[in-house]
Amino acid sequence: GSLVSYAMGITEIDPVDNGLIFERFLNEERISLPDIDVDFCMEGREDVIRYVTEKYGRENVSHIITFSVMQARAAVRDVGRVLEMPYGEVDRIAKLIPPTPRIRIKDALEQEPRLRDLYREEPRVKELLDYAMEIEGLVRHFSTHAAGVVISDRPLSEYIPLCKDQKGDVLTQYEMNSLQAIGLIKFDLLSLRTLTLINRTLKMVEQTRGERIDIDRIPIDDRRTYELLSQGKTSGLFQLESRGMTDLIMRLKPERFQDLVALIALYRPGPLGSGKIDDYVRRRRGRTEVTYELPELERILQETYGIILYQEQVMKIANELAGFTMGEADRLRRAMGKKLPEEMEMMEEKFIEGARKKGINPRMAEKIFSEMSKFAEYGFNKSHSAAYAYVAYQTAYLKANYPIEFMASLLSLEMGNAENILRYIYECRSMGIEVLPPDVNESFRDFTVIGDQSIRFGLSAVKNVGDSAVEAIIEARERGGKFSSLFDFCERVDHRRVNKRVVESLIKCGAFDSIDPHRSRLMANLRDAIEYGSRRQRERGGGQIGLFELVEGPQELKEVAEWPQSLVLQYEKEALGFYLSGHPLAQYSDEIAKYSTVEADQLNEVADGQEVVMGGIVTRYKEVRTKKGEMMIQA
Repeated sequence: GSLVSYAMGITEIDPVDNGLIFERFLNEERISLPDIDVDFCMEGREDVIRYVTEKYGRENVSHIITFSVMQARAAVRDVGRVLEMPYGEVDRIAKLIPPTPRIRIKDALEQEPRLRDLYREEPRVKELLDYAMEIEGLVRHFSTHAAGVVISDRPLSEYIPLCKDQKGDVLTQYEMNSLQAIGLIKFDLLSLRTLTLINRTLKMVEQTRGERIDIDRIPIDDRRTYELLSQGKTSGLFQLESRGMTDLIMRLKPERFQDLVALIALYRPGPLGSGKIDDYVRRRRGRTEVTYELPELERILQETYGIILYQEQVMKIANELAGFTMGEADRLRRAMGKKLPEEMEMMEEKFIEGARKKGINPRMAEKIFSEMSKFAEYGFNKSHSAAYAYVAYQTAYLKANYPIEFMASLLSLEMGNAENILRYIYECRSMGIEVLPPDVNESFRDFTVIGDQSIRFGLSAVKNVGDSAVEAIIEARERGGKFSSLFDFCERVDHRRVNKRVVESLIKCGAFDSIDPHRSRLMANLRDAIEYGSRRQRERGGGQIGLFELVEGPQELKEVAEWPQSLVLQYEKEALGFYLSGHPLAQYSDEIAKYSTVEADQLNEVADGQEVVMGGIVTRYKEVRTKKGEMMIQA
């Protein structure tokens, strides 16, 4: 809501166009300082911190300490270890403590009858819990705040004690609330993966198409973007790719930026459990008439079809209907959000009296205040929602207009997460984009665009193939051209960086298929190829290559039986984390589809305790003993 922040380029969200309120950010009655969270590309955050340090002085800038305190379950387990109680017994007692964040053992004893009975009846358990209650809440260790940086006008040592972390970086010894109490300001310099995704996509578009895109100047009403969203093609989009959000988007059919802002605010636990989403969608789609309790409310609630959705709307209602100053309106918003009964009662009286002076019936004013109070269960800061929606729109725009570059950048960003890579490969296929397998003659470190409709797998996504090995392969390829055989490969790459384990993984995932599609033959000849390559490199290093190099011809490969398809797929999964060229259950796909009630990526949406049927392969299992002493297998 700060026009100054917009004018300075801190944010690209125009508070005037988007109806954002400055007093939600800062007002005369606000006690705490305003807080600006600034997100950066995760590859550039350290550069920003270095810049801030150099600009304001090393003595004036510091990371902020955070203290991790002993939680209830951890306290029980630690005391149990010191008392030399059996781990299984202590673990069972600890698990009786409800998993509520920051719950105290005292509260757990009141809430959980089984724990209370053990405490009363078992002296050993009573001793355990009594000691645990003594240490819970104590500081366990300290670490560095994930984003917070404090910047001072004078050397920080003049204000606070400092220390160093394990890496040697300076830390404040005061945590963030204490820093604020003495007048120092915390800046949250956050790293956001999505900004890295956007940045990489823009660079790739410039490389492949020669187009330079200013992402902050793209049209906000792009037809392709809203079509993509309405079709539910949200995979990879910031804040929008969960199944529940995708379903909501397809129901709502967004047509303008403000629809996205509303979607971000709606898809949260409060609205999801209140029925407000269904009501909003019906009104948005014209299936339910939009009505207002008072004509004065229409101007405030028109953008959300008569429903209070944003915190800023509560502030406007208090200001325009009851004559609150915007500072008072912000206090009301905070009181509702924190459910402060005494302040709420005082505010309600003031609201009704202020509305009466403006000619509004006290009963109607009371009804409106009650509706505003309910809002606290689901209301969201519109400024936050607009900022999230803006980044979400940027990702949707890039996916809609530059799909192949967007997906290649997304896949590269997910290297190391096999599950997400597989999911996005399926998304590529649904978009008509072919993801080509890794290839020692074609692949680079990251996923790269090939032609108009193909993406080549990145070598760094192959297990056991580190960046150093990838660099060595690319260097050898750039010096001597494409590799002609396994022996040629082993002769030319640096064996200090590309060892036997690396080459095995490359063979298993099919990265040599363009040279020789018989993976079993390559694996059977690998030792000979490495020995040959090492010998040739030693001879070349000793100046012994000459006549022998001219005489020695292509190496003959030992012939072996090809691996069965099941083993080919097994090795692919071992090297990549998933099956690429096929799937062991492909032949059973019809039967699985017939009997399954849910797919693996839908499990998070299924209610606890609900029975489901699905097909799959058991990849690992363990034997465990139940509380009754019976053996059970967990797959």
